[in-house]
Amino acid sequence: MLSGKNVEEIIREAIAAGEFDNLEGRGKPIDLTAYFNTPAEFRVGYSLLKSNKFVPEEVEILKEIGYLREKIKISKEESKVKKLTKQLHERQMALSILNERRGRRR
Repeated sequence: MLSGKNVEEIIREAIAAGEFDNLEGRGKPIDLTAYFNTPAEFRVGYSLLKSNKFVPEEVEILKEIGYLREKIKISKEESKVKKLTKQLHERQMALSILNERRGRRR
C-alpha cells in the first residue's frame, strides 16, 4: 500500500484523472497469440524487448535493404541509382558481417 491507499484506489484515481487515456492500442483487443506461441522461458524477455520497441540490429539492416531496393526500382537518374546501389551493397555487407560474427548463415 502506498500512502494508506490500496492499488485499486490508485488505479481508479488514475482513470478519473485521465492518465490512461493516451495509451497505445487503447480500445483495441489485446492479441496474445504471439506471446503464447513463444516458449515460456523467453516470454518475459521478448515481451520486455517488444514493449520497449527494441528491434535487433539485423532487423533494422534488413528494413534498410528493403527500402534501398525499392528506391533503386523507382529511381530514374543513373547517378542516384549508382549511389543507392553502393549503399545497398554496404548494408548487405554489414548484414553478412553481423551474421558471421553471430555464427549465422543466410
